[in-house]
Amino acid sequence: MTVTMSKILGGREGAIGLAVLALLILVILPLSLDLFRLGLVGKYTTYAFVAVSLVLLWGNGGILSLGQGIFFGLGGYLMAMFLKLEASDPISTKIQTTPGIPDFMDWNQLTALPWFWEPFNSLPFTILAILTIPALFAFIIGFAMFKRRVGGVYFAIITQAIALILSILIVGQQGYTGGVNGITDLKTMLGWDIRNDGAKYMLYYVNALLLIGSILLSRYILSSKFGMLLLAMRDKEERVRFSGYDVSNFKIFIFCVSALISAVGGAMFTLQVGFMSPSFVGIVPSIEMVIFAAVGGRMSLIGAVYGTLLVNFGKTMFSETYPELWLFLMGSLFIAVVMFFPNGLAGVWDKYAKRVGFIRRIMEGKGKADNTSADSNTQGAKA
Repeated sequence: MTVTMSKILGGREGAIGLAVLALLILVILPLSLDLFRLGLVGKYTTYAFVAVSLVLLWGNGGILSLGQGIFFGLGGYLMAMFLKLEASDPISTKIQTTPGIPDFMDWNQLTALPWFWEPFNSLPFTILAILTIPALFAFIIGFAMFKRRVGGVYFAIITQAIALILSILIVGQQGYTGGVNGITDLKTMLGWDIRNDGAKYMLYYVNALLLIGSILLSRYILSSKFGMLLLAMRDKEERVRFSGYDVSNFKIFIFCVSALISAVGGAMFTLQVGFMSPSFVGIVPSIEMVIFAAVGGRMSLIGAVYGTLLVNFGKTMFSETYPELWLFLMGSLFIAVVMFFPNGLAGVWDKYAKRVGFIRRIMEGKGKADNTSADSNTQGAKA
């Protein structure tokens, strides 16, 4: 294994952890769950993109964003625009007053497709937009904030406010965005029906592979010199600044990368679930996504994925079993994690894995000592 590959995989332990995660989401869960439950897992793993981005941004960079739902929602809406245009061909919409435009535009008396929707008739343009527009938006926010040394709780509050503003804007511009209902009734992608069983399995695997790819990309960033400077910046920002580095540029870059990863998750959410609404853009989903990272461990990329799965499985189980109490049960789970496991699932694993490894090393050392003693006695007897 080359040095670069070793860094990307996180060494021997990191490679094993990633292999276990890949085995779980690519083999075990698809074989053990029906299509409905597997679809839920697919939806949960789209949230994991945001949790992974928060490990980069918050865990390693010390930048708490309470507005990651902005970028998740942007990625989802951009993909939904392409899918909605494909579903709004003149034949399918012939009963409308204005055929050939999305139904919610027709309901709001629009008579032509808005100019900024036109480019989304192209899938390559849509993919490029998903990868650039959220990152560009993050750059604008980051440049405005970090160049003025706005950070800590103030940055968290500002991102929260931006998430609220964007969700209100989406709801208010009903004729262009679908309003509170969002963009729904998404059926095909380039003529491929994304609603049948085969398509759902295919999208699940594509999403899982992209998630693993985002983890590898994040590890590559964190294992580089930039990653070390990111940690130094988190712990001693002034020392990094006095060393001659422009801290604000580092913050802007990692904020843009986290936005890009979140946007990919949002686009895959739209493809798998078949709609996108402003309920995934506002404050509540953004805070929930921070909780996913906190439960899994805000310093662990793989832990963030497990935390996302655990919290969402808990939400599903509690809401199905105790529909009147599930919010209280989920709240209790979050409080318990914060109080007793401040480093999340990854912290628990590190603690007990190291303890078991320490005991094993002691036992191995004792065994070697006993063997040495026995060999010495045997040699003495022979003498």
